Amino acid sequence: MFERPQTGERAVLVHVNFLSRVDEDQIDEFRELASSAGADPVASVSCSRRSPEPKYLIGEAKAAEILAVLQQESADLVLVNHTLTPAQERNLERFLQCRVLDRTGLILDIFAQRATSHEGRLQVELAQLQHLSTRLVRGWTHLERQKGGIGLRGPGETQLETDRRLLAERIKQLKKRLEKVRNSRSQGRRSRRKAEIPTVSLVGYTNAGKSTLFNQLTQSHVYAADQLFATLDPTLRRIEMSDGDPLILADTVGFIRQLPHDLVEAFRSTLEETRQADLLLHVVDASQENYADNIQQVNAVLQEIEAQEVPQIEVFNKIDLLEDMSPRIDRDELGKAKRVWVSAAKSQGLDLLYQVLEEYFRSDLVKTWLSIDAAQGKGRAKIYQLANVLQEQQGDKGNILLEVTIEQKDLDVLLMQYGVLDIGHLHDQDGKLINYCG
Repeated sequence: MFERPQTGERAVLVHVNFLSRVDEDQIDEFRELASSAGADPVASVSCSRRSPEPKYLIGEAKAAEILAVLQQESADLVLVNHTLTPAQERNLERFLQCRVLDRTGLILDIFAQRATSHEGRLQVELAQLQHLSTRLVRGWTHLERQKGGIGLRGPGETQLETDRRLLAERIKQLKKRLEKVRNSRSQGRRSRRKAEIPTVSLVGYTNAGKSTLFNQLTQSHVYAADQLFATLDPTLRRIEMSDGDPLILADTVGFIRQLPHDLVEAFRSTLEETRQADLLLHVVDASQENYADNIQQVNAVLQEIEAQEVPQIEVFNKIDLLEDMSPRIDRDELGKAKRVWVSAAKSQGLDLLYQVLEEYFRSDLVKTWLSIDAAQGKGRAKIYQLANVLQEQQGDKGNILLEVTIEQKDLDVLLMQYGVLDIGHLHDQDGKLINYCG
């Protein structure tokens, strides 16, 4: 939907910060986004505001400053690192006399360039059309009302109304096609579950090295590059552990702060692979100073797609770029792996990652007693979903006791996320369970 010239466009970047100071990391990331789209960033303009200005987002004085920079640099494109309303976008274009694209439009343009599969193209087109539907008036202002004159009189809808109707029909058509894709993917997941093959999904901030790690683990040749959103179409590969047990590894699109909501909605069938995974490997670029913020941004997107409850292990990648750093496994107080330090590009620490995966998916059936507050209905339902409940008893102080057999990884989920206590085998001298009061 957006024009993408074969050669780069000279662009002025505009960053608006509504906090106390301008974040240099966000400016650098936006410059990288612009370059990934094929633009040639020739200048940057930054400003801080307490609140958005309704007409231009920025003040008129700052808009005049941008106009001066445009003329000085002979630029023909303005990229704004913020979400613009349709009115703000039109007002800025009218004032600056050039094309204006906000952060959402820029990310959509990058995705349009990266999509190669049929599914990916459908998803990108849907996101673009949903974004464009609110901005449709921009291209048809000369036909917004029917006019008099030869050839222009008569009943019927305006060109704008016709275009909106056709757009709505196309969006409806795309959603139907993607629903078929979603059903097909769902059938594939059911087949894997029936065969008891676990799925591991690679997630992480864009350009964290997920595709490089995927290629190393699966001996594949998925496209990997040092740029934002190098991977768009998901790829699934089967790998085998040293004990012969198989698992499915999925490489997915990278996340980014302020990921457009339309994009999340359009890519829901793809992101379903993440939501339905048995384990997430959260790949983190350890060489980035702001990696903690990137982790937070990824977790926010996982929550938006309802994947926050899927267990995850962090994989700190690119340790070859750090001084005095060697591969290792960080474990919690229970001895469970919570973080692995590797370098996918240098093939360092991959044996440790295999070890962690084997530990996690090793069939480890546990028979034990669990305690949960009677008011925690969701937790009790989760116990019945994940475990084989042998018997249930009422505790002394409003708690419920359940004897279960359960795999250790599922037990870990209950203990970490649902307020469940593992009370083990507490019996008295007569062999009866001590009525634990948790």
